Amino acid sequence: MAVAVGVDVAKEFHWAALVHSETGRVLASRKVDNDPSAIQVLIDDIRAVQAEYGPATVAIDVLGGIAGLLQVMLVDAGLRLVHVSGLAVNRARRATRGGEHKSDPRDAKVIADQIRLRADELRPVEPATEAGSELRLLVGRRRELVVDQTRRIGRLRDLLASIHPGLERVVDPTHKVDTALLARYVTPTEIRRAGRRRISEYLRTTGRHHSTVIDALVDKALTAAGAQHVTVPGEAVAADIVRDLAREVLACRDKLADLDKRIHDALDRHPDAALIQSLPGMGATLTAEFLAVAGGITRFPTGDQLASAAGLAPVLQQSGKVHYLRRATSGDKTLKRVFYQSAFCALQRDPASRAFYDRKRAEGKRHHQALIALARRRINVLHAILRTRQPYRLTHALTA
Repeated sequence: MAVAVGVDVAKEFHWAALVHSETGRVLASRKVDNDPSAIQVLIDDIRAVQAEYGPATVAIDVLGGIAGLLQVMLVDAGLRLVHVSGLAVNRARRATRGGEHKSDPRDAKVIADQIRLRADELRPVEPATEAGSELRLLVGRRRELVVDQTRRIGRLRDLLASIHPGLERVVDPTHKVDTALLARYVTPTEIRRAGRRRISEYLRTTGRHHSTVIDALVDKALTAAGAQHVTVPGEAVAADIVRDLAREVLACRDKLADLDKRIHDALDRHPDAALIQSLPGMGATLTAEFLAVAGGITRFPTGDQLASAAGLAPVLQQSGKVHYLRRATSGDKTLKRVFYQSAFCALQRDPASRAFYDRKRAEGKRHHQALIALARRRINVLHAILRTRQPYRLTHALTA
């Protein structure tokens, strides 16, 4: 490696710094518009520098998104591409003279210097596949909808509690039949006027709900309405908003169901999905999230590196006579959640996982600590599954 190229990624334009690796001399530093022709000029410049100084390594601080076009063109050009996280760039810049001063040229130079200092430690950026890109987009869209749905349900419950607290206590907007009720009947007066028969008939038209579920919900709604005969100021407007929110919740449920189907179809076309899902606790959603973030294990030669990326590997703290391991506070939050949730699900599905968890609890570990230890162990198992291309077997868990 004779040339280090740091690219500070932005929406309208990027900034590229070409640095001679041995001397640290800046060979070029300039703006690169985020369009194919400008990026191609940058690639030509890198090739020209390679011809004079030797092979080049390019580093970017953003993956996907606004860096999507740049990333694809650099990889397609056959250039070695690595990733330097934005946090690493920020910390490295602050360690230099005048480190609080931030600019695009300065950050690009810092990214290039990270290549010079840590070339072998930086994770390579793999070429994007159609299946992987599709999963990333679908998982990202699903995450947005889930966040919006959670906010929407919270607002609905808050409004409902302000005008009809008795009903808010007995309905669950995460259930379709309960939300369907709120899409039409909200206030105590509305519920009493409609009566049991009309409400029951309406709920039966909203989906395939069990009759006992409908009867129980109607009983609770009528009881709550019968207990309140006070009209709260602004009740009519609040009730209209609750009905609108309930309809939005129902519409979002349909969107999520459609997305889940598309994610299942995308997983069927992904070469690693079946192997990952063979690990107990790794359902379709968690598998899709893992593949969307990690993209497989090609970027992680060992299970330890994958655990470190997820923030589940212990961190050494040593200074003088002090020497101990502590829990990591960094790492990708999505990866950490995927492994943590899958470990929790595996407790009821995998005897080996349950036995490991019980052993940790017997050693005095709290539930959370034992679950993290299990998640860390399962990373090695998953890495072995993908490395050997063999589905999960109990012997994997016993020997990992």
